[in-house]
Amino acid sequence: MVSLLLTTMLLGAIAGSQSFALNTPIASKQCTSLEMSTDGDFDSSALKIMVNGMPGPMATAAAEACLRKGLSLSPIAMTGPEIEPCTITVVDTVTDKSASLRLIPATDEGRDEIVSSLAGLREASGEKNILAIDYTHPSAVNANGVFYAENKLPFVMGTTGGDRDQLMSDMESRGAFAVIAPNMGKQIVAMQAGLEDLANKFPSAFAGYKLEVTESHQKTKADTSGTAKAVIGSLKKLSDDSFDLEKDIEMLRDDESSLAFGVSEDALKGHAFHTYTLTSPDGSVQFQLKHNVSGRTVYAEGTADAVKFLASKFHSGMDGKVFSMIDVLQAGALQ
Repeated sequence: MVSLLLTTMLLGAIAGSQSFALNTPIASKQCTSLEMSTDGDFDSSALKIMVNGMPGPMATAAAEACLRKGLSLSPIAMTGPEIEPCTITVVDTVTDKSASLRLIPATDEGRDEIVSSLAGLREASGEKNILAIDYTHPSAVNANGVFYAENKLPFVMGTTGGDRDQLMSDMESRGAFAVIAPNMGKQIVAMQAGLEDLANKFPSAFAGYKLEVTESHQKTKADTSGTAKAVIGSLKKLSDDSFDLEKDIEMLRDDESSLAFGVSEDALKGHAFHTYTLTSPDGSVQFQLKHNVSGRTVYAEGTADAVKFLASKFHSGMDGKVFSMIDVLQAGALQ
């Protein structure tokens, strides 16, 4: 039995046993920044970022990352329709920066209040200085996207799920400014891009190999991982496997299964552990791709970088466009 771990960035003549894995520790909260080429002159400190989806943990982590990277939060944000209006304080423990803001439920009345507040925010902070980040719920993705587009509010969509084809169609027809991606972790996005390039250059290189996928997330994650779907798309092109996205992914959403899969106990409430395995028809050769992320910091900081990137495009005077995280990566380098 020859067992190999597939690297998506470099695949050549691999001999012997090699390994590649992306593991991000939960304790790491170091601030990284993206030096980007700007298309328009603007002061990022003047931006007001409306982070929608708080008090959910991913939205809260994104808001903290915005503070950590020198961005200001909008004094209002959208929350779930079942949550009563309230005021919360977001605190970034790395920099000790904080901001208080009012959460408004995404009801018809609440959306009217947000639209009214947007006018005041734009008058006070500048017409092009209000942007949004969305970490709400898969069921709200399409309606929220249309709401942002119709109110000329550039947004970063970190929420997965919904009808993605319809979302893209709605945004393009409305000339919206957005960054939409299934994963905001810059290093993981780079891995995905490398794998996609590999699949395009060497389609069917693994013809006949069987694909198996196991992914573990916190039990509050409502949908299948968008990252898994993207990676599987490339692996299917490489292997010609008839893998069914709806039936064949082994999704782990309970603590016992996640622990057995290697997730540490302190990461159970926030993690993304994925293993993809390609096995030859006779079982003698196996390739495996693995990326394990504990915590939400890598996604939150990527989201903050994405909103800065989007602001630069919005200020440039260009027509509206939907960008991906690959566009964000190509605009500069991590420091």
